Amino acid sequence: MARNYRYRGRRSTGKGILAVILSLIIVASVGFIFLQEKILFFDETGTAYFRLPGQTREETELPREEVDLTIEPVKQAAPEQREIRGFNAPVPLDREGWALTYREALSLLGEKCGAVAVTLKDSGGTVYFDSAAALPGTVQFQTEETDVALDAALSGSLHTIARISCFRDAKAANREPEAMGLMNTGGFLFYDGSNSQWLDPAKPAAREYLCALAKEAAELGFDEIMLTDVTYPTEGKLDKIAYGDADRAEVLDAFLADMRAALEPYGVMLSLEVPEDVILQGEDLDAGLHMGKIASRVECIYAATTPEQAGLLHLTVEQAGDAEFIPELETVSDSVTGSCLIF
Repeated sequence: MARNYRYRGRRSTGKGILAVILSLIIVASVGFIFLQEKILFFDETGTAYFRLPGQTREETELPREEVDLTIEPVKQAAPEQREIRGFNAPVPLDREGWALTYREALSLLGEKCGAVAVTLKDSGGTVYFDSAAALPGTVQFQTEETDVALDAALSGSLHTIARISCFRDAKAANREPEAMGLMNTGGFLFYDGSNSQWLDPAKPAAREYLCALAKEAAELGFDEIMLTDVTYPTEGKLDKIAYGDADRAEVLDAFLADMRAALEPYGVMLSLEVPEDVILQGEDLDAGLHMGKIASRVECIYAATTPEQAGLLHLTVEQAGDAEFIPELETVSDSVTGSCLIF
């Protein structure tokens, strides 16, 4: 008798799972197609958002926080002004004198000893360095001694100041009286109360001579040019001076302008020494000095004074313009703050 065998194979579960996955893919594709026009994934700022049917772009945008993109400029700190206390080098300058004076200055000023003033031309007209611009017979220096001492001063870390006397100059006045000398009304050289002769600030040759000496000082490597005796005579028979038609204050202002132009290529500071009375009174008509004009031409104004008077002079110079006042003192004092020059 034949038996009827029924084959019972295994149920295919893999096919069922595959069918479910395919169904989900189909549903997702249909949904994506439907929502494709309703969703904008990113706007111009990179922000995704959802838009329902019937909504406009404006209705779906969330309020945005306003961002201030203004860039504030970085404020640079004002450079701190260094307090420098200096000293005057001996005249004429030599190795032994330089070494001794420098040691004394270090002992007196300590770590604040940062400047030295070297006289390159005095009020008698003598020039104390190897100058090509100096008139014959005006140069006086010890070649090796002075050169070594100058090198020592200029090659160190000190702020170096070249002192140059200007219009009080008997040597140049007697050497070139017509071209440079200050004359009296009789046509001869004027003699002041000290029996000294002067250069005439109104004469171009006198101004050019002084500018040439200052340029040589700058070429040597000095950081600052300090002009002294930038004035007309204030002693003697002043009514006998042949001033001409020139305004004295305007003449001296023109000279300082010429000097600044001559020194401009060297990048050196220009300073001026004046009597303290000129600072306190604001002007000296006989001398031709006017603080308003001076303060606009130079970086520093020096005056020989006392520690007690230094503070008042500083305030007065500050009110006159942008120039800095530096007192010249016989010795240091705790009452004096800021820079000073000891002589």
